Amino acid sequence: MLQNESSQQVSSQNLPLTVAKFGGTSVADYQAMLRCAHIIKNDTSNRLVVVSASAGVTNYLVRLSQESVPSDEQVDIIANIRAIQVNITQHLANDVEQHLNDEIDTLLNQLAEQALNQSVHHSVKQADAILSFGEQFSSRIFAQVLQSVGIDGAYFNVQQVMKTNSLYGKAVVDIEQLRTACNDILAVKLPQQVLVTQGFIGQDGLGETTTLGRGGSDYSAALLAEALNASNLSIWTDVVGIFTTDPRITEQARAIKEISFGEAAEMATFGAKILHPATLIPAMRHNIPVFVGSSKEPEKGGTQIKQKVDSNPVYRSIALRREQTLVTVKSPAMLHASGFLAQVFGILAKHELSVDLITTSEISVALTFDNPSGSTQALITSTVVEELEQLCEVTVEHGLSLVAVIGNGLNCAKGIGQSIFQTINDINIRLICHGASANNLCFLVNEKDANHVVEKLHNELFSF
Repeated sequence: MLQNESSQQVSSQNLPLTVAKFGGTSVADYQAMLRCAHIIKNDTSNRLVVVSASAGVTNYLVRLSQESVPSDEQVDIIANIRAIQVNITQHLANDVEQHLNDEIDTLLNQLAEQALNQSVHHSVKQADAILSFGEQFSSRIFAQVLQSVGIDGAYFNVQQVMKTNSLYGKAVVDIEQLRTACNDILAVKLPQQVLVTQGFIGQDGLGETTTLGRGGSDYSAALLAEALNASNLSIWTDVVGIFTTDPRITEQARAIKEISFGEAAEMATFGAKILHPATLIPAMRHNIPVFVGSSKEPEKGGTQIKQKVDSNPVYRSIALRREQTLVTVKSPAMLHASGFLAQVFGILAKHELSVDLITTSEISVALTFDNPSGSTQALITSTVVEELEQLCEVTVEHGLSLVAVIGNGLNCAKGIGQSIFQTINDINIRLICHGASANNLCFLVNEKDANHVVEKLHNELFSF
């Protein structure tokens, strides 16, 4: 139990409750976990901890989840996963180390069996089960690391509360069921213990393991914060908050002290990788402030994301999203006709393609598509093109990047277009989307020009 337990015990009804999420690099090794443990210890409002798999483990699991993986490679991968985990447990007390290693080995035996089955009889359901092991390892270990620094930490299986449908790989959480289960199971435990649980994974109605897909760990933490009516959500990663742009592009990028939900959502949507857009949805629904900081340097603070902020500058940041696909459909039948766009979007919906940006002329429409998988050719298939060609001419372009200038009142401030496009007048702009949102102005450029464009714009718009 925590020292001075009577004063430090947390009541979910009258004291702050923070859900803390630690990413893969934050729980990569023993020293990283120890830093995170002290973050938890230094703020007694931290009662629920959500962890990702230790850095490197998920990549191994992704490989094991694939079809026809040779048996000798499977053995090597499992040995490598074990090495990552026991390199952490070896720093704990002997009895704790032995207990954890026994648990890890039991899980690894299960993993080996599932990987063998997957290599022969591949299924998305089996893939989810395999991908879930990383968080199962890290959450068990981190609970013991918390205990080693004097915190009454305990492992909690998130599948008790995170109930989903059976859409394996991108399962949808039952929000009401989650809220009820959190109140019945989690809320009563949190005043007594700091619970450590898993991000990214859930369980369907058949008792099968599911995963929430891209950005699932942060999203899990946000959903749990919402269900528990938490006062804060802290996302601990390897960078000191959210920056005005990617620091790898320009050294002039600087951390942002505070940002509104709307601005952060635009940044996440248009390429800022620090947060997945879905993470902010539960926080916005219940007005839960979100903090983003570095577990390596917690003393440097971070970025506060909240509903209302003290400053609302015209320019807040510049986001970049690579590997964009542009599809242009053209037909004279559009002129003074109704229903054409409905047919186009009907085809896209049939193939589960989500449109990002859209601009129109009298006889053509340009549509952009994000390509998170990194395979542009697979995004717009020949089948999609053939079906669209039954309606119109179709042009598909790859090798593009989307630049988004994020700020406030961009749809009504004077001189915005001049400031932006005069700065990059030597660059070919393929598409512009402006006016639909007060928080962004977006345009497409060739991938080879993307970094140059962001750097020039940042130097111009954030030179003060």
